[in-house]
Amino acid sequence: MKEISWGFIGCGDVTERKSGPAFNEVEGSHIEAVMSRSEQRARSYAERHGIRRWYTDALELINDSEVNAIYIATPPSSHATYAIMAMQAGKPVYVEKPLASTYDDCVRINRISEQTGVPCYVAYYRRYLPYFQKVKELIENGSIGKVMTVQVRYSCPPREEDFAKNGRLPWRVQPQLAGGGYFYDMAPHQIDILQELFGIIIRAHGYYANRRGLYEAEDTVSAVFSFESGIHGSGSWCFVGHESAQEDCIEVIGDKGVLCFSVFNFEPIQLHTNGGTTTIEVPNPAFVQLPLIRAVTEALQGFGICTCTSVSATPVNWVLDRTLGKF
Repeated sequence: MKEISWGFIGCGDVTERKSGPAFNEVEGSHIEAVMSRSEQRARSYAERHGIRRWYTDALELINDSEVNAIYIATPPSSHATYAIMAMQAGKPVYVEKPLASTYDDCVRINRISEQTGVPCYVAYYRRYLPYFQKVKELIENGSIGKVMTVQVRYSCPPREEDFAKNGRLPWRVQPQLAGGGYFYDMAPHQIDILQELFGIIIRAHGYYANRRGLYEAEDTVSAVFSFESGIHGSGSWCFVGHESAQEDCIEVIGDKGVLCFSVFNFEPIQLHTNGGTTTIEVPNPAFVQLPLIRAVTEALQGFGICTCTSVSATPVNWVLDRTLGKF
């Protein structure tokens, strides 16, 4: 079995809570080295996780002969640069979502992947979680009949860090780093799941505004979209609402019932039909990226297939950019 020796570019919160430990949980996979522009952060992460080497220069990590695959966990504005550097060095890439901060950068990544023959995978790990596989099963087995429409509703109050001043706002609300605001950070997971369920979104239009004035990026978004399957949908996102309005819900309306599920909170799935309401609880692994990282690793080892490729991830950015009026 080929051993996949990962090099991390970026070692922030996501690598601590969702992804990092999972790389060592998969057979034939381990973390070989990490990189951060902060020497203190790189050294600390390496020491705490028993990783042999750390760097402050991404090119040095990519050129490390003991590293044969790269995980990119930086703000989206640098995803394309690092992914292209890695692929041109012949090293497969696993990139945090969204694939890039613009649709055009996604196209660039795909072009280099095709030219070099080096694969690029994207961390839309919810596709592989038992919770969402159950949602897909319920829809495909006709539990709610023929799907008529789908609605996304998400609302949350501002985070404490959103009130920071003196340039200390989180990168997720800095368009030059994230591509947009929290919409560009949160909505990709929702859009990717919807496209996994109903096919590619071929038309999208949105309205966006900054209602609270806490930061430069949009904080309120409304959108309508149409899937290649003919299903229509709509969505609303508010990242500055009152706490009483908190909601994380996707509602799939069929001609024989309604299916309700969350994307971030993993609330029990609700199936409403003429027979009543069924509540379905589906546990997920402790490290939510584990199933996808296993699929990526097995694909790189040559005996598995992973569908979360950069090509499959690119339509998400198309929808994001269309919704925010980028083209």
